[in-house]
Amino acid sequence: MTGAAPLAELDDLRVQFGAGPDAVQAVRGVSLHVMPGEVLCLLGESGSGKSVSMRALLRLLPPQARVTGGVQVEGQEVGRLSGRALRALRGGTAAMVFQEPMTALDPVYTVGQQIAESVQQHRGGTRAAARARALEVLDLVRVPDAARRLDAYPHELSGGLRQRVVIAMALACRPRLLLADEPTTALDATVQIQILVLLRGLQRELGMGMVLVTHDLGVAAEVSDRVAVMYAGQIVEQGPVRDVLRRPVHPYTRGLLASVVRADGVEAPGIPGSPPDLRRPPPGCAFAARCPAAVGACSAAVPAEQKVGPGRTARCVRVGESVAA
Repeated sequence: MTGAAPLAELDDLRVQFGAGPDAVQAVRGVSLHVMPGEVLCLLGESGSGKSVSMRALLRLLPPQARVTGGVQVEGQEVGRLSGRALRALRGGTAAMVFQEPMTALDPVYTVGQQIAESVQQHRGGTRAAARARALEVLDLVRVPDAARRLDAYPHELSGGLRQRVVIAMALACRPRLLLADEPTTALDATVQIQILVLLRGLQRELGMGMVLVTHDLGVAAEVSDRVAVMYAGQIVEQGPVRDVLRRPVHPYTRGLLASVVRADGVEAPGIPGSPPDLRRPPPGCAFAARCPAAVGACSAAVPAEQKVGPGRTARCVRVGESVAA
């Protein structure tokens, strides 16, 4: 993939909600990219800015959000798109799989009608052709008895089948970028595995780039090529998934790994304290107050992103010391 242009790119993305002293700085200088055919996982605790960063790629943030920085999909500056070009981006070039299928689907229309409507809006053609495409993608995502389920309403399907329908809707117009926002959160463990295996298989089969948002390290390890770890609206570490999860550099990443429940029943230590209030973010490293390796310099200024290996960066003042190795 040497020499290929990024499929999507964020450059110093900043997102603020509200104004004045109570404005929330939800995303604070995020820069990342996803290449064609690659799976990038955004990993971190709830509220770290993962979903907000991803929604910025499709300009799906509410009107009160103040967005600055570069947001590009296939070389197009998303903030400059409007009307037909923006609609072509959403669902055509890029599509999103939301974490709760019952809120992503309209309860008064059949799943076939909803998928076919998306096809007609982006690809045109007749109703019959759009319905045929809806059946095709339901088969693609392994919905059993797809022809019958085409005329089912969302409430008539199980959670796992509803999520497959949401994935089918996202794939109906053959997007080149798939954004999956914690797509297995509402599902039980067995169905979660099925959906993740399905997503990874479809991504490879169709050659899409994919951004997967999760707080589950097991998910990141299984399906991603690269991982970006987010904390308090910033990326604190990123790189190839095996390198980051096997040899974490940032203390927050190490804390996340130490918090995973062990099979032998030994209690995970967890990370003490709570994330900072993003209405008043600290002047230095956002993790300093919770970090066992913090020193005075950590609170003085926001650490710069440093290269720590091939394709790897971390945001920590002690990155070169043994404590962060």
